[in-house]
Amino acid sequence: MKPLLFGSHIDSVRGGGNFDGDVGSMSALEVMATLNERGVKTRHPLELVVWAAEESNYGSGLHGSRMAAGLIEKGEFDRVQNGVSKRAAMKKLGGDAERIAEARRAPASFHAYLELHIEQGGRLDRAGIPIGVVEGIVTIDDYDVRVRGFANHAGTTPMAERRDALVAASQVVLAVQQIATGEPGAQVGTVGQMTIKPNAPNVVPGDVEFTVEFRDLDGAKVARLGAALKQHCVDIARATNTEIEVIFTSRHEGASATASVQAAIERAAARLSLRTMRLPSGAGHDAQAMATLGPMGMIFVPSVSGISHSPRELSRWNEIALGADVLLATLLELDAS
Repeated sequence: MKPLLFGSHIDSVRGGGNFDGDVGSMSALEVMATLNERGVKTRHPLELVVWAAEESNYGSGLHGSRMAAGLIEKGEFDRVQNGVSKRAAMKKLGGDAERIAEARRAPASFHAYLELHIEQGGRLDRAGIPIGVVEGIVTIDDYDVRVRGFANHAGTTPMAERRDALVAASQVVLAVQQIATGEPGAQVGTVGQMTIKPNAPNVVPGDVEFTVEFRDLDGAKVARLGAALKQHCVDIARATNTEIEVIFTSRHEGASATASVQAAIERAAARLSLRTMRLPSGAGHDAQAMATLGPMGMIFVPSVSGISHSPRELSRWNEIALGADVLLATLLELDAS
């Protein structure tokens, strides 16, 4: 029989917390240990997975799960970050980009993929509901934006003669906010990383590079937001006498959870007398890469005050334990199907 895959990731973001990814990985390990301790024999083989580099680096995230799904992006291993190519960074850690195809799983090679994760939003916590049943995961488009002005002396360059790259970049940041809030819906836009050169207090900034990300369940809307960004950048470049380049780096396609897996999660929670809520995921997860290969489902546990990607990220231990219980019960539900 085909295996049941379950697990999550363990890498984090800069300034992140202790629960994103780790909750699902450690819970999966505990589930496996519990089944072994109790001598439970399942019909399907069980396969615990701990994904590498789920968080965004080198212009894209979901590294491990995308490699397993064969979703390698063109030129991905030649991208440079902090002066190091992705290929070289992998080699330093013992990886080999030339052999990455060996990690690929075949489509329909597993019975189902299941992932437990913190919600990273506040809906479950506000509602006092311990278990979330994920409906789907948003599409994410990432861009690198490069602004080229002219670095010059801050004291001797008149305001009217400046080609200030940071002024132009700041207008792009505001444009991202305007684009994301300019129509009804749950779409979001974020500028999360910026590098300013020469980054000196008495020099007009000549070069600025930063990231832009748009997310929504509707992939067509996400593409439309990116098109609006490009048009705004044309207008801003003209007005500020700068050059602005918008480089599309990656798209992580959204994914719908499989109905039968959602139903299995709800049956498992009901047997444990736990209330559930169906909700979308605004964050990307390895589950969306696995959804390109087979059935997928996700279980959410509450994030206190909806805080994540922060040192203040917190999920209550008793609710994590309930999530692990539901993970175990759902695996047994799926194993019986």
